[in-house]
Amino acid sequence: MCVICFVKALVHVFKVYLTANYSYNFRSWPVDFRWDDVRAAGGGGSGHQALTCAAAVAGVWLLRDAAPGGDVPGRLPRGARSQAQCLLQQIRQLPGQLASYALAHSLGRWLVYPGSTFLMARALLPLLHQGQERLVERYRGRRAKLVARDGNEIDTMFMDRRQQPGSHGRGLRLVICCEGNAGFYEMGCLSAPLEAGYSVLGWNHPGFGGSTGAPFPQHDANAMDVVVKYALHRLHFPPAQVVVYGWSVGGFTATWATMTYPELGALVLDATFDDLVPLALKVMPHSWKGLVVRTVREHFNLNVAEQLCCYPGPVLLLRRTQDDVVSTSGHLPRLPPGDVEGNRGNELLLRLLQHRYPVVMAREGQAIVTRWLRAGSLAQEAAFYRRYRVDDEWCLALLRSYRARCKEELEDEEAWGPHGPAFPWLVGQGLSPRRRRQLALFLARKHLKNVEATHCSPLEPEDFQLPWEL
Repeated sequence: MCVICFVKALVHVFKVYLTANYSYNFRSWPVDFRWDDVRAAGGGGSGHQALTCAAAVAGVWLLRDAAPGGDVPGRLPRGARSQAQCLLQQIRQLPGQLASYALAHSLGRWLVYPGSTFLMARALLPLLHQGQERLVERYRGRRAKLVARDGNEIDTMFMDRRQQPGSHGRGLRLVICCEGNAGFYEMGCLSAPLEAGYSVLGWNHPGFGGSTGAPFPQHDANAMDVVVKYALHRLHFPPAQVVVYGWSVGGFTATWATMTYPELGALVLDATFDDLVPLALKVMPHSWKGLVVRTVREHFNLNVAEQLCCYPGPVLLLRRTQDDVVSTSGHLPRLPPGDVEGNRGNELLLRLLQHRYPVVMAREGQAIVTRWLRAGSLAQEAAFYRRYRVDDEWCLALLRSYRARCKEELEDEEAWGPHGPAFPWLVGQGLSPRRRRQLALFLARKHLKNVEATHCSPLEPEDFQLPWEL
């Protein structure tokens, strides 16, 4: 009996040793993929070496050694700005700039990305070890080290289901998971698509887990860039088979990826927001409003809605009905059940539909979708939908007819794009107000799904769905 106990103890010690090495020696691992490996191999990735004009307008630019709060495209260079401004203005702005920088690199970063703090990382270390072990042993996960263009090392985990794709072929699709501000791939949002049968690629923000660096938007974008290139050019997934899934703050990198790589197949945003400023103002003192707005805009410009409108592909928004994290409804510590009126996902949907279908969303359309968004349960949502007698078949026929007409009129194949005619669509011209309301409700229901859960509750596998495609 003692011999058996000794063997069990020896096995346990050996597993602990392997797990420790697996975590602590990651920095000494060889690099599996670099951001410039595509260019070096001449593998057709030259189209992604620079961002598009739309990406530049959205406020993020990938530059080597890009510093947080650096020059933003669309502004004058710092030298030009200094020549255009008088010395007195510069002196007046200097205290505000210093205060903004200090806030961003101390309290601001801890609030926006608490997962990068030392105390949280140490507290979660046992759970991270267990999560890594589970992904490797149960799902045959493959860990890889990627190097982004700013030099940060990005910790990733890939679970390949292509050999056993399942009856619905889900394993042939890759879901790239973008975690929240306190999420890690070891114990984060990737569990839902993974258990649903998809191939999954998880990665950690810079400064999270085995990833190096600091989680500022520029570094996050650099990390997302190398992750997408790794999926396309090393894992060899076709762009149309890649789905980007972002949870909470991960919606920023998810929308950045689909904005920069518009040929990617689909985008799913779960419990995310349109812009960080309203949420930051909710938790900070009112007297700090000017400083908070400046700090967010210069250092944490998570402009999810702007980036989302640059993606022409299928989109699904998952709104959690008990979410009090991305809600600006008052200052209550806990929202009443079904109170979704202040959820920032509402603004995200309105911005998306107004960009894609401006005729439908004018006046009656916007008003009816705003009312529909107040439905705090699946039953209320369905009752509201039935009340306006929306004819799904008529809506589908109208949209398909418009799409076919656009295809006939477009002579330039490039204008068609990977997902059809470019947005905005002018469908809905000449419709009666009643018909516009019905079409607006149909589009809203196709782009947003309610999930009865809190912000941090794990998403159930059956709740992870792919977006609607026309």
